[in-house]
Order: sequence, then structure tokens, then C-alpha cells
Amino acid sequence: MLPAPLTMDVRRGAVAQLGALLADSRVATSGRVAVAVGPGQGDHIESLIAPTLGEAEVFRVADGTVDAAVSLGADLRKGAYEVVVGVGGGKTIDATKYAASLAGIPMVAVATNLSHDGICSPTASLVYEGGKGTFGVPMPLAILVDLDFVHNAPKSLVRAGVGDVVSNLSAIEDWQLGNVERGEPIDGLASSMSRTAAEALIGRTDSIESDAFLTVLAESLILSGMSMVVAGSSRPASGGDHEILHAVDQLFPGTSNHGELAGIGAAFCFFLREDDARVKQVVDCLRRHELPVVPADIGLSAEQFREVVALAPATRPGRYTILEHLRMQDSEIRDRVGDYVRAFGS
Repeated sequence: MLPAPLTMDVRRGAVAQLGALLADSRVATSGRVAVAVGPGQGDHIESLIAPTLGEAEVFRVADGTVDAAVSLGADLRKGAYEVVVGVGGGKTIDATKYAASLAGIPMVAVATNLSHDGICSPTASLVYEGGKGTFGVPMPLAILVDLDFVHNAPKSLVRAGVGDVVSNLSAIEDWQLGNVERGEPIDGLASSMSRTAAEALIGRTDSIESDAFLTVLAESLILSGMSMVVAGSSRPASGGDHEILHAVDQLFPGTSNHGELAGIGAAFCFFLREDDARVKQVVDCLRRHELPVVPADIGLSAEQFREVVALAPATRPGRYTILEHLRMQDSEIRDRVGDYVRAFGS
């Protein structure tokens, strides 16, 4: 059976309607509900949910670290809660997902931002002393996206979600390459879900100012996350594009956000494949949504990006992508990066 949330709803005012969702006995039978909110909008969110969730206990999640998630998990175990609702952006939702897994209870995700596909993914990206790690967790039991909050979120973060979804197209190409070259099995349903999510978005001419566009973006991010659940891995949404992303995080932490880096990674990987039609489509989409395209757009030099590409395969040992396939030496990487910058730099 296809894993799927009990409820998926994208609309304005979703946070204020949490009470109606949690009245569903499939989510919580006795009413022992915890709510986790981030530090930024915690007071506002608490005031919105108070009328319908007056009995719920609200916890503040300090940040997107392993320590914060473990602390929340301990609180959830002590309180014997039936379900925890994570309300906020990616850091809050990821910390809540991990805390819920530690406490052994289901989690409801209420997204106030659309920066990446972690809304529904079976992973949590958390910071720890050694850097940033990805941890396996169960997918949320239900998912809500509040468009009022999304409209008020930083525009750069909302646009970043476009880059993350579009990078699925590159990830699928890499998965197929792994199948041809190494016999890696492909899950056709997961592949179709991931590709559908990207294709639904890449050609749209409206923008994040539109509820219609944000609804498709939210649905695409959720579908992308579900594709990873079906596949049992991040393969349908993470290829050479995400290897580049993780290499940037390791070499030049704080350079840019997840979705922006995924978009650049996807464009560069299609360039390496010499797929002129697809790279143009990806670059046009990134530019239409004011996302970075070349290293200089995120403050990296061509030489720094060469270092990134050289390190990228080591960030996902065992994963076969266009980067592993080409086995480029430093001089070739330098040439290809230079060609890419000349082709698409402003």
C-alpha cells in the first residue's frame, strides 16, 4: 500500500483550523496533544491555536539542531502525548519529526514556509557538532500548509522551494544512469511521483505572489517527499545536484540555502550531460523565480565551485550520478565550470 498522510491541505488559515484536524480520532483519541513552534513566530502561532487547542501544551523549539530535537523528544516522552504538531519552517518541522521518532509518537506537520521538500520527507536535516546530518524518520501523519504564513515568509526562502523541486529532474536522470551502468533497481512509482512534481512546476509562468502557484509548489514539495517514502531512500529527489549542495555546505557553510543550491546543482548536472534543452528549461525557471544560476550568484568563485564539484561525489558514498560517471579530473572540472559560467553568467 502506498504510504500517504491521512490529510493533506493547502490553504489560508490552516493554523487556526488545527483543532478540527485533531478532532479526527485517527490522529488523537484522548486529546493528549503537544504543539512545537519555532522561536520566531511562536507567540503569534500560539495565539492562533489557543481557541481550538486550549488544552494542548506548547513547546518552543530553539533551533534546528540535534540537541533541540532530543530535548523536545524527552519532553514528549515525559508527557505521554499521543501526537505532536510541528508548526513552522523547515528547521522546526525537522526537529519535531526527529523528536516524534524518539518519543515513538506520530507527528503532524504544519508548514509556514515552502523552502524544501522536507515537509513530507522521511528524513530530518539537523545540525550537530560535526556539521549537518540527515536522519531517517517516519513521514508526518498529516500535512497542512498555511498560505497566509507562506505569503509573509521571506521571499528568498519560498523561491528556494522551486529550486528543490526542479532538482528532482536531475535526480531522476541520475537514478536511471545508476540503473543502466550498475543495475541499480528503480521504483517506477517513486520516479513518476518525483518527476510529476517537477514537471507540474517548471513551466508555470505565474509566481510566488499567486495562491495558485504556491498551492502547486506545496503539492509538488509534498509529492516529492512522498516519492522518497515510496522508494525507501532519497534517490528520487537527490542526485549529483544534492551532492553538489552538500559539498557547498561542507566547504563553504552558510553560503546559501538548500533549495538555491539544489537548483544550481541541477542546472550544472544537466550541463554536464550536454542536455541543452533541459538545461535551458531549468535555467529559465531559476531565473524566472530570481534564483541563482552560476556560482557568482551565491558568492562563490569559479575556482571555489571547482573544489565543490571535486568533493561532491564523496558526500554520498555509493551513490552513482553523472559526477561519478564522468570521473572528471581537476583540470576537466575547471574547464567544465568555466564553460558553464561563460554560457550562463550574466
